[in-house]
Amino acid sequence: MGLIWTITELIVFLALLLGLGLLTALIFEAFRRTQLINSTDESIAIFEDPRSLKKVPTPRLSDPAEKYVSLIIPAFNEEHRLPGALTETVNYLQQRAAKDKSFSFEVIIVDDGSADGTKNVAFDFVRKYTVDNVRVVLLGRNHGKGEAIRMGMLHSHGELLLMLDADGATKVNDLEKLENQIQALSKMEILSANAVQRGSGSKVSDIPVAAFGSRAHLEEKALATRKLYRNFLMKGFHLVVILTAGPGIRDTQCGFKMFTRAAAGKLFRNMRLKRWCFDVELVYLCKRLSVPMLEISVNWSEIPGSKVNLMSTLNMLWELALMSIGYRTGMWHIYT
Repeated sequence: MGLIWTITELIVFLALLLGLGLLTALIFEAFRRTQLINSTDESIAIFEDPRSLKKVPTPRLSDPAEKYVSLIIPAFNEEHRLPGALTETVNYLQQRAAKDKSFSFEVIIVDDGSADGTKNVAFDFVRKYTVDNVRVVLLGRNHGKGEAIRMGMLHSHGELLLMLDADGATKVNDLEKLENQIQALSKMEILSANAVQRGSGSKVSDIPVAAFGSRAHLEEKALATRKLYRNFLMKGFHLVVILTAGPGIRDTQCGFKMFTRAAAGKLFRNMRLKRWCFDVELVYLCKRLSVPMLEISVNWSEIPGSKVNLMSTLNMLWELALMSIGYRTGMWHIYT
């Protein structure tokens, strides 16, 4: 009996030690990220045009918009899936620009430290469509999807900024659904402001609005086809998200989101999570910064080659814990 108690005490001691070590690591990392928040916000990145080899300065979000829409595509080892998605995306944008002369666009591919030929694929598109329409951001090493999108957003020209995945799981023309809803809400805000302050010159890009593409309408079908353990993990993750960021958005993880320039300026200068759970942080920041959120159903299809695995799940839990500590202790100040 004494041996059993000794083993139990040892297990409890090791569990407490592990818990204390994990808490210490979380607090240390949360504190470290308070120091990093301003390191790249207003930096000016320089990119080389592969056609002319000239240096091309890129904008900051504090600069006036020069394009109607910017599409930010994070890419990590996407040599095989990126060409098809890019071709479809640019074809759609060109067709729309041909019909509407006021429509201007840019596609920003953020290579998140790929070890394959992603960079070469991206620069081939720059050569074909010119640096005015397609640009490449090279992060050098892998930082995570959240950081890749953040850097793309911080150096965009658009009045509207759309993030979308490199696999083409959501069709690019669904951006019109998000765009129309943003336009409608922004115009209502502008009319309301004009009623209070006559002569206001606000534009849609000046009104902070975030539109979240959503696959929530597909959830019933997904539950029926997924394995039991995956449904359990999904439900568990949704519960943790609600506890961390609060209710409001049913599908936080869809990689198809649009922001006005004003909303992007508020959100991405404050974002600290770098990998899979940055979407949850965006929801939290929208609430704290009073940025209206729209959740809009989009078409979505499963594309082979997903990078979500067990390590991704563990990283999600780490980031959610990190976010909870960072904001709830006040270590992560929100800049307005």
